[in-house]
Amino acid sequence: MNYNYRYRLKPTPAQRETLDYHRDTCRQLYNHALYRFNQIPESAGTVKQRVRTIRDELPDLKEWWDELTDIYSKVLQPTVMRIAKNVKALGKLKERGYNVGQLNWKPPRAFRSFTYNQSGFELDKKGGQTVLSLSKLADIPIRLHRAIPEDATVKEVTLKKETDGEWFAIFGVEMDTGPPPKPSLSDIDADAMVGIDVGILKYAHDTDGTAVESLNLSTERERLEREQRALSRKEHGSANWERQRQRVAECHLRIKRKRRDFLHKLSNYYARKYELVAVEDLDVKEMLESPRNSRNTASAAWNTFTDMLETKCEREGTHFVAVDPEGTTKECGRCGITTDKPLWVREHSCPSCGFEADRDANAAWNILSRGLTDLGVGHSEGTPVETALPTDIDSVSAKRVVEAGSPTLNEPALAGE
Repeated sequence: MNYNYRYRLKPTPAQRETLDYHRDTCRQLYNHALYRFNQIPESAGTVKQRVRTIRDELPDLKEWWDELTDIYSKVLQPTVMRIAKNVKALGKLKERGYNVGQLNWKPPRAFRSFTYNQSGFELDKKGGQTVLSLSKLADIPIRLHRAIPEDATVKEVTLKKETDGEWFAIFGVEMDTGPPPKPSLSDIDADAMVGIDVGILKYAHDTDGTAVESLNLSTERERLEREQRALSRKEHGSANWERQRQRVAECHLRIKRKRRDFLHKLSNYYARKYELVAVEDLDVKEMLESPRNSRNTASAAWNTFTDMLETKCEREGTHFVAVDPEGTTKECGRCGITTDKPLWVREHSCPSCGFEADRDANAAWNILSRGLTDLGVGHSEGTPVETALPTDIDSVSAKRVVEAGSPTLNEPALAGE
């Protein structure tokens, strides 16, 4: 399996200039390759074949483009091949219903990373500190806050400059051992299954009766609004405007990192504790287009949580299933009768069988039941879906999730963490 390990770099001012020079040279190469890609007719082959044609032109480019000789060859090739990855990403967005156009020319601020592929990088000890040695660049101090596993093979290193000016190194590693085998569905105990209902006030409510509060980002948002107002009063392009722009970027990154830290630890908790996890397959795109509550919907990042949970379940050998969310809050988890109830009604009370429970707890049981059905697992009268519906709820604050989840920082992380 492949993972990404992300570390902070501590470059000197001179090394920052060199990093920016390499980044901008790669940006110019990318724009040139994109221009050539648009010149090649589609009849010449697939997207990858057309991009490889441009990659094979690199030796000829170096004869008249002197700056390219300053960049390691295994950096230039991935820069050109990014076009194929970007075209593929646009295709996936189009399949999901988004209106997409063509790839655009990259301005300096929009191109923030370049990659050493297969070779040209090495972790070393120099002057009593750990450094990342990069061919034709520099030996840059790195904060190696966790070790890369000994059974992992480093395939590539991506150098990325965040919007606040900080540099990070992202190691793409391949583990020699695969994930553990998933247990047979028929052998999974009821206690090892969980259904998760996500929401706004309670971020996650599961079938074990645990409710996790949403992350409180009000303080961070208030600071972001203050910094954005200050930015609007600066002259665009001035030195003061640039300093204030970095402050705004720092606020955005603080919110992003706090949210992703919370989601990583929560998804890791469910993937490691249970052998089968069922969640809703929400259409967040349609929900964001709604005029109501779109800001809280975007902040919840449910798709990000689901993607993280699916990845971690695959790593831990846990069954993962995403079910149709329609009607999960209205359907009774005991008898299956549908009862209309407005959003402000937070308790489920079935007029048919008399079952009463928290609205989100009832939805979580329906999600688990649908997940078992989608997996083709039959359950009898004695399953928890029928007999063990909880009447009590243990509420857990998001702050406790973050604090209790601290040891999971040693787990493999995603590139954007």
